[in-house]
Amino acid sequence: MSKAVDMAVTIAGVNFRSPVIAASGTFGYGVEFEEIIHMEKIGAFVTKGLSREPMAGNNAPRIIETSAGMMNAIGLQNMGVRAFCEEKMPVLRRMQGAVVIANVFGFTKEDCVEVIRVLNDAPGIVMYELNASCPNTSHGGMVFGTDPDLLGELVYACKRASQRPLLVKLSPNVTSIGTMAKVAEAAGADAVSLVNTFVSMSIDVETRRPRIANVTGGLSGPAIKPIAVRMVHEVSKAVRIPVVGMGGIVRAEDVVEFMLAGATAVEVGTASYADPRAVEVISNGLRKWCGAHGVTDVRTLTGGMVR
Repeated sequence: MSKAVDMAVTIAGVNFRSPVIAASGTFGYGVEFEEIIHMEKIGAFVTKGLSREPMAGNNAPRIIETSAGMMNAIGLQNMGVRAFCEEKMPVLRRMQGAVVIANVFGFTKEDCVEVIRVLNDAPGIVMYELNASCPNTSHGGMVFGTDPDLLGELVYACKRASQRPLLVKLSPNVTSIGTMAKVAEAAGADAVSLVNTFVSMSIDVETRRPRIANVTGGLSGPAIKPIAVRMVHEVSKAVRIPVVGMGGIVRAEDVVEFMLAGATAVEVGTASYADPRAVEVISNGLRKWCGAHGVTDVRTLTGGMVR
C-alpha cells in the first residue's frame, strides 16, 4: 500500500494544497467553473487579466487551432477591476476551496499600480500575477517584459503598491529570460511565472490572409513545452525566488518535468479548452504519479533533475 502524498507547496509565504494552478485567461473569473471542478482539488486559479477600465478585446477570429496547440489574440478582454471586485469577488469568497490569484495588466505603469490599489481593498485574494507582456504605450509600444529597464520600473512600482505577494509573469520573447528574471527579482518580485505565449503567425493559403484578425497571436499548447521547460530551468538557476512553470501541460508527467527543471508549481492553460476539468484531472494524476513512484512530498521534485 502506497504512502499518502503531501501535495502542499509554498510560494512567497502562501500555502497551496497542490502545485497545479489554473492559468490566467483559460479559467474565466473562476465562478464559471464552480460546478465543473472541485476547487479544493487544485492549488489555485488565476483570474483573467484585470485592467483599470473594461476592455472589449480584439475582433474575431481571435482563436485558432494549430498542429500542436492554439494561437490566440483575445486582446485582454475583461470587465475591468472595479466590476470584478464588486460582482465576482463576493461570489468567489463563498465558493468552497477557491484560492484566488488576480492577474494584473495595464498599458502604463500607472495603470498597473491603480489596478493593484483597487484589488488591495478586496478581501479573498492571496496573490497578484503581474502580466509583463503588455506594450507600454508611454514608450512607443515597447513591451514591458522585453526591456530590462521598463520591467524593473514596472515591478518596483507594483511591488511598492501591493499589499500581497507579487508574482511576475515573464515574456518568453526575449534573448535571455534568465536576465529578465533577475531584473524582476532585484525590483522586488516575490516569484516569477513563465512562460507566457510566443508571438506567432498563421496564414490561410487559400485566401492569402492571416488566420487571426490581429495578424499575429500568442502560441500556446504542447508545441511550446520543450522551450518552456528549458526556460524554467534557466530561470531557476538564475534567481532565488520561486518559479512557476507553464507551457503545454496536459498530463501529470508534464508537471513532473517542469518541477524537475526547477518549478515550485505550474499553471495549466490551453488544456482547459480541450477539457474544462483538466486542472483537476492533472492534479489528481500528479498525486497518483507520486504515489506510484514513492514520492511522499511533492516539493522534493523541484529541481530534482539528475544530470
